[in-house]
Amino acid sequence: MGNSALRAHVETAQKTGVFQLKDRGLTEFPLELQKLTSNLRTIDLSNNKIESLPPVIIGKFTLLKSLSLNNNKLTVLPDELCNLKKLEMLSLNNNHLRELPSTFGQLSALKTLSLSGNQLRALPPQLCSLQHLDMVDLSKNQIRSIPDIVGELQVIELNLNQNQISQISVKISCCPRLKVLRLEENCLELSMLPQSILSDSQICLLAVEGNLFEIKKLRELEGYEK
Repeated sequence: MGNSALRAHVETAQKTGVFQLKDRGLTEFPLELQKLTSNLRTIDLSNNKIESLPPVIIGKFTLLKSLSLNNNKLTVLPDELCNLKKLEMLSLNNNHLRELPSTFGQLSALKTLSLSGNQLRALPPQLCSLQHLDMVDLSKNQIRSIPDIVGELQVIELNLNQNQISQISVKISCCPRLKVLRLEENCLELSMLPQSILSDSQICLLAVEGNLFEIKKLRELEGYEK
């Protein structure tokens, strides 16, 4: 893409606060955006070939509320990303991320986080620090178990479809706001599904099709009707 086309996008973004440049084959984050660190509220660079985010620049978008980098080639996120104290929506589907920065819990305004189609092997413990998080999508990763820390999550919806989960901590029933739990196409035996999900949790939608048991067996369990 030519410089003049990029310049036109930058000029428009200066007025609107929205910078959107999808499907352009970009291999790096446009450095021209550093002129707009105090303007932008939305950045969408999905469907490109970006391999990394520039640490020095990315942490300066202090008004940014929405950042979409779906379908890129990111392998790590810089710690500086976690300086974005107003960020409410972060979408990083279909990248190559194996973990989140240790400082990720500092994204205190985050409400929606999408990390589908990455290479995460565990539930990131940093998510438990995010008090305003409503929805987390961790589908299509390589997560094998759900640990005790899950009980501290504040989310309303947790999507863990298409992982390799065979074990779930009983603490999942302690999630104070969890209403929707998606566990389709995992490796769960019926005996590994904590009974307390049915009897003692806030969960009202439990999606477990495509595991190692028949759904009709689940319906026979005590607490299912509730």
